[in-house]
Amino acid sequence: MTIKKEYSIKNLHCAGCAAKLEGTLEGLEYVEEVSLNFLKKKLTLKTKRNDHRELLNDLNVVADRVEPGTKITEREEASPKREYTVKNLHCAGCASKVEGALEKSGYFNEVSLNFMKKKLSVRLAEGAPEGILEIINEIADRIEPGVEVVSEESGCCGGHDHSHDHSHDHDHDMGRKELIVLAIGIVVFIVGLLIGEEVKWLPLLMGAGYLIVGWDIIYRAFSNIKRGSFLDENFLMTIATFGAFAVGESTEAVGVMLFYKIGEYFQGRAVDSSRRSIENLMDIRPDYANVKTAEGVKRVDPSTVRVGDVIQVKAGEKLPLDGKIVKGRAALDTSALTGESIPRDVIEGDMVISGSLNKNGLLEVEVTKLFGDSTVSKILELVEEASSKKAKAEKFITKFARVYTPIVVGIAVLIAIVPSFIYGDFSTWLYRALIFLVISCPCALVVSIPLSFFSGIGVSSRRGILVKGGNYLEELNRVKTVVFDKTGTLTYGKFQVTEVRAEGISQEELLEVAAAAEKHSNHPIAQSIVEACGIDIPEKNIQDYKEIEGKGVAVFYRGEEILAGNEKLMKDYNIKYEKAENHGTVVYVAKNGKHLGAILIADKVKKDSAKAIEGLKKLGVECHMLTGDSRSVAEAVGGELGIENIHSELLPQEKADHLTRIKNETEGSVIFVGDGINDAPVLALSDIGVAMGGIGSDAAIEAADMVLMTDEPTKLVEAFDVAALTRKVVLQNIVLALGIKIGVMILGVGGHATMWEAIFADVGVALLAILNAVRIIKK
Repeated sequence: MTIKKEYSIKNLHCAGCAAKLEGTLEGLEYVEEVSLNFLKKKLTLKTKRNDHRELLNDLNVVADRVEPGTKITEREEASPKREYTVKNLHCAGCASKVEGALEKSGYFNEVSLNFMKKKLSVRLAEGAPEGILEIINEIADRIEPGVEVVSEESGCCGGHDHSHDHSHDHDHDMGRKELIVLAIGIVVFIVGLLIGEEVKWLPLLMGAGYLIVGWDIIYRAFSNIKRGSFLDENFLMTIATFGAFAVGESTEAVGVMLFYKIGEYFQGRAVDSSRRSIENLMDIRPDYANVKTAEGVKRVDPSTVRVGDVIQVKAGEKLPLDGKIVKGRAALDTSALTGESIPRDVIEGDMVISGSLNKNGLLEVEVTKLFGDSTVSKILELVEEASSKKAKAEKFITKFARVYTPIVVGIAVLIAIVPSFIYGDFSTWLYRALIFLVISCPCALVVSIPLSFFSGIGVSSRRGILVKGGNYLEELNRVKTVVFDKTGTLTYGKFQVTEVRAEGISQEELLEVAAAAEKHSNHPIAQSIVEACGIDIPEKNIQDYKEIEGKGVAVFYRGEEILAGNEKLMKDYNIKYEKAENHGTVVYVAKNGKHLGAILIADKVKKDSAKAIEGLKKLGVECHMLTGDSRSVAEAVGGELGIENIHSELLPQEKADHLTRIKNETEGSVIFVGDGINDAPVLALSDIGVAMGGIGSDAAIEAADMVLMTDEPTKLVEAFDVAALTRKVVLQNIVLALGIKIGVMILGVGGHATMWEAIFADVGVALLAILNAVRIIKK
């Protein structure tokens, strides 16, 4: 039996190394499938081994051999999050130190200290002692005297932003020590440039500066050589700069190492900044819930709230859980969930979803779903899982990186040796070979391409389009046919009475009689009649309710026999009636054997369905409709929307057969868009299954590859736009990175490029590619 395992990756700082580790793990005989997400530091693999502890040990041996110091750890089950307010903390660097000390304490699985919001969030590790707040304060005061951590109930912050005295622009991976090292290196490099090459002790000064700046890279390079795994950026930079010293270019050696480290620093900042920007697009996770209790309102973690509890949501707060409004009215901002900019007005009795922002008013909401089953949890889980499903372009770059570096290193060796035998002047050709080594790191592609898809998924989520993987975003560019379900997809899925044709009585009387007959039915058509009637019919007036399968209902209302149903029901009771022509559903009504008239019911077409079909046609996409409805209804809807390919009166299995036939006749990929539980098999069968997330069933959403949160078909057209932009950026980055690298390589061999151009072709190009990928977020 195949088992899926997820692990966390620690101490992995290089995208190229991540690609190499992923490739090595793919080659293990006990690993069937592997995905290493460098951005999220997450490893997912499928294996038939069930010896979990031994498996983890073996994986760590492999990881340490490939990239020394890398650790693979179990992903802990998340314990409830605890929130605290931090006082007297005036420096972002100090906040980082406090956060690091708490992480190293071993008491927590997760620690996050937000300096701007003065907020500390932690998840306790198993076996954490009682009185954890006192322990937190002890650690914080030891690191930064005077800092005080208090529970949110006793703090004044309430989760809101607070002003701060000043902040230092210190950063994520590089602490204060690393920045000091860089500063020393810059000073040494500038002094070396000023004193000139004629000074005899210049090489000593440059050597000292070189060791200060690049010691960690040199150390890792030689550690890797001992393990027999050395074709990484550490080895390349070490050999290149050693070679520069060997040919008398000591200042250049220090400069290359220095600017390489600075470039890596800014590259890391760009990646983290873009990752935070994407995460901010989905800033919908609620921080707390205000639960009404006998003692008053209590602020708790949303995961501890039970179904049936009543929560209070004030203006400016997010709804932490799904529920039903029992008191109050407000305008809800659902833009973070659906991309809909217009607030939604809600009143008592309305259902509301978690992640919505209360713009005004005070609401009391009865919880209908646990936090783990809530809308916000499902959305965050879908987005989290999306990054593990890689597009073909991502997989190609990963494989490309594994062969690209060795090939370039091999060419560099040939450049250093072969021309030297032919033309002599070994030092010149060695220098040109070193340029090749500096250029050969593939990080520009390995980082920017996954980031491009990550950005595409993020911006889609902001628009209310959940894409479950970069592979589906890429696949959208190959779609040639979209197949739609009708009810709930192109139409609202809500039946409405469109016409009342009474014979011998008033329309109101006909509706009352029909509503009495349909009062006990849960069928949507029956409910539409009861709703149209608008009269509360007493239960005591209804007797002997009987549902006749496939035909209608029979009931006694005020002692008189009432029939409501289709033509078959009228024929069974030998009732003469006048056939009503309609593209929707017709309910015939009779009393005591006499026909009273007919009620016409139809499902309304969504206001943006026609626009969606038009948009898809402009993209060159062919549209089909599959439905279980009658031919006349299907053709009426299809004619209104401009869909020529209509297949009606289909059972679920027949839908699957038709989709298979359409796939066989289509050269590109095929999308199926549906909403109901009966659509789940067809969604799974299509190349890309798209579910309606607002009214769609859980089964359909689970089976789908994309979810449209607003139930608007036009969102599908927007998804095509995002996919096209993502592909454009990916291609741009490939051309940019390879074009500049190859160009500088050619110039280097011809003696027209130096190490400075080479370092730009490495870290400079990587930074440009990352910034280009981030453009998608602005879409």
